[in-house]
Amino acid sequence: MGRIPRSYLINRLITLFLTILIAATLIWVIPRLSPVDPADIMLGRMAAGAGSVANADQVLAQLRESFGLDQPMIVQYFKYLGNTLLFDFGLSTASFPTPVSSLIARALPWTLGLMILSVVITFVIGNALGAFMVWERSPKLVKVAIPAAMVFTSIPPILSGLLLMWIFAAQLRWFPLTGAYGLMVEPGWTWDFALSVLHHGFLPALSIVIVTFGFWALGMRGLMITVQGEDYVKLAEAKGLRPRYILYRYMIRNAILPQVTAFALKIGLLIAGQVLVERIFAYNGMGKLLYDAILDQDFPVIQGVSYVIILMTALSVFLVDLIYPFIDPRIRHEG
Repeated sequence: MGRIPRSYLINRLITLFLTILIAATLIWVIPRLSPVDPADIMLGRMAAGAGSVANADQVLAQLRESFGLDQPMIVQYFKYLGNTLLFDFGLSTASFPTPVSSLIARALPWTLGLMILSVVITFVIGNALGAFMVWERSPKLVKVAIPAAMVFTSIPPILSGLLLMWIFAAQLRWFPLTGAYGLMVEPGWTWDFALSVLHHGFLPALSIVIVTFGFWALGMRGLMITVQGEDYVKLAEAKGLRPRYILYRYMIRNAILPQVTAFALKIGLLIAGQVLVERIFAYNGMGKLLYDAILDQDFPVIQGVSYVIILMTALSVFLVDLIYPFIDPRIRHEG
């Protein structure tokens, strides 16, 4: 298989570090452009719950000290940067004094499970359908059915989720309306819990799959049309190679390269698109956590979730860059 050139690896590591650094800086700067003070928000919640707050000025000063808002901006920035690199995002203002990292740790596995399931299914099905749309030996029924099915890709994920919920949960009662697992199931490494998670996660995943597979299908179709006219494909046909072998070995393998890069870039967008889907299904993932944090103006949680999303996207692109030389041997050539 060969090895990855050292210069290639170093360049990708530098790019990864700069991406994370710039993202962390923007996440710190943007909330501070808002005139809203997190300490004021917490004081307002305390006043709303108790009717009034005694010694409000002292309490406000203590809250600002707790969140480090009483320090100079440059000190706040470097302190934030150091803590963020260690995944210490501070305390949630809406769930004070719960650490933001604890909230993310509880939500992240659910989002990863839903995301991996939907992304892999969408990527495989979308690219396969895009290839069959161009392949001359595909049945005519397939070429007609695929464009008809792509009508669903124009529907927003939240509407597809509501439609699936109404049909399969409210009317047919095949799947539960909300939740990540059954209320009577004890979480743990058991088959009952695993089946309950799959049962509850099917509709949220399907609502994402049916509206996103068209992106991969259309992209693969355009790439396949370009590859179909290449000389190496014509040569393979002239040699009398089997059509299925040509489809996989010569056409799909060369057309899939840009799709692999898009796959890594789609990770962050998919998490962002899951926000409303997780909300309507009451699925306790990162999307629901971010949605609730925005409503509560919980800036530490917003910053923490945004950082994790950007980090996942950057790491996905980095891993794809490492895999790329093995998919395309030309990248391994130092020259």
